Amino acid sequence: MIKTLIIVALSADGFIARDPSEPSTVWTSKEDKKHFVETTKKCGAIIMGARTFETIGKALPGRRNIVYSAKQINVSGIETTSLPPQELIGKLEKEGVTEVAICGGTTVYTTFMNAGLIDEIYLTIEPVLFGKGLPLFKEKISAKLELISSEQKENSVFLKFKVQK
Repeated sequence: MIKTLIIVALSADGFIARDPSEPSTVWTSKEDKKHFVETTKKCGAIIMGARTFETIGKALPGRRNIVYSAKQINVSGIETTSLPPQELIGKLEKEGVTEVAICGGTTVYTTFMNAGLIDEIYLTIEPVLFGKGLPLFKEKISAKLELISSEQKENSVFLKFKVQK
């Protein structure tokens, strides 16, 4: 069975970005960037929304990059999809994918969480405050989590949760 996880950095006041055009790389720590690369390369496949992809602008090396988009994105190393989450995960599982990381943004996080497909959530809490910004989820979510691990590296806190189903 395929393991699906959310990986995300949050400001200390709970936002994934100040606005949709801001990449997290401008405010996250080098420890978080290293954690993101290691975790997503281990998964082998990543899924993100079109706006998240626009903030990156290229395929992330060493991973299968899948972008939710109504239109084709003609960038080397990028696959586009508009399949419902259950169908996409089923397709990936049939192709032999065993782990996939959901990498943003708020719409994609919400869609996969509401579909009941998320097994684990990896949160990095960064020592910054935004006051207002983009929340992790764009609508109400009801889920119970079990803390698997917590670790501090420099000023960042890394939390890993299991989603109770």
